[in-house]
Amino acid sequence: MTPAMTDHADELVARAREETGLDDLGEDTWSEGLHELVRSADTDGRYTDMGRMSFETEIVRNLCNRLLIEQLYAHHPEIDDQDCEVELLGVGFPRTGSTALAALLGEDHRVRHLRMWEAGDPMPPPGLSPADDEQRIAAGRARIEMQDMMEPRFKSMLPQSATGPLEDHDLLGISFQSQHFIAMSWVPTYADWFLHCDMVPAYRYERRVLKVLQWKQGPTRWWLKSPTHSLFLAAREQVFPETRYVMTHRDVSKVLPSVADLYTVMLSFMNEGIDPVAVGALNMDQWGTALDRMLAFRDTHDEQFFDMGFTAFQADPMGQIRGLYQWLGRELTPEVEARMEAWREDNPRDGARHDYRAEEFGLDDASLEARFGAYRARFGPLL
Repeated sequence: MTPAMTDHADELVARAREETGLDDLGEDTWSEGLHELVRSADTDGRYTDMGRMSFETEIVRNLCNRLLIEQLYAHHPEIDDQDCEVELLGVGFPRTGSTALAALLGEDHRVRHLRMWEAGDPMPPPGLSPADDEQRIAAGRARIEMQDMMEPRFKSMLPQSATGPLEDHDLLGISFQSQHFIAMSWVPTYADWFLHCDMVPAYRYERRVLKVLQWKQGPTRWWLKSPTHSLFLAAREQVFPETRYVMTHRDVSKVLPSVADLYTVMLSFMNEGIDPVAVGALNMDQWGTALDRMLAFRDTHDEQFFDMGFTAFQADPMGQIRGLYQWLGRELTPEVEARMEAWREDNPRDGARHDYRAEEFGLDDASLEARFGAYRARFGPLL
């Protein structure tokens, strides 16, 4: 790493400390990821001028969140004494119906879900100031409106609500070990580092953040989801051994081109000259590695998984959810089921056409079969 690259990362740390007036970033489980990310951004990045500013703002935001979290723990060490259990984690490939599933499960308020408005702005702790919470909810709605205005297709590709569940990328981003950065910036060197990094410290810090989020606004039993965790289940189990998994499935011939298209759209917000074929290769590497690790993990933990196929979920989502609740040993009450049905009425299935071909991303049936044939062989009936 050159001194200039080190200086850039350190400059961003100094900005966060100046903005907050704080110094303590806690245990040093964040600096390696930060320096790898900034180095890759400086070397590989294809930012627009606005994209470069947005990237640096994102880095400083995560550093500020960490500084504020550590200050809170210094004043209230009792936060760490709470129980904090991640009972259910949604995993599997992206574009498999997991977003709709998470939104439906989010209507069960007897468990804690990570809401969009708090994920990127966890401080102050939700419930401490209702007025501050309302401001963050309004800001979340404004971000979604701006995003949909910049890229109208995005709304149909990845529907979001400020008060609905969100993947926990932001919580891992506080340790600078998150796939979120790979989807917003062209950082292939960081992406390769990310595949092989030690995620245990990042997951330990995620539990630390979850305790902050539940401190004033429980419950203390969480249901989370993110396809990223498929890469790191062995590491995650060391921190969250209590977790059971719901894994969503869809044939990779539909998944990988759709993921590559989504990444291309997301990268276009802040970058220029993005090559769709390179995006396809990046996703083949990321999700092929995820497949290998997932299959190995399931060889010894298969009883901890509930499998849900995309076609079956689209045809009868409530039937699939009833099966999940029965497997968990949880009651699906009439009140919760009614809220889920209301969400379905308010959010009809996406009827938009997505005009892309696998070949645009350098993907074809032969390459997909060669890399993901083991997945098709093992889970064929669900696809």
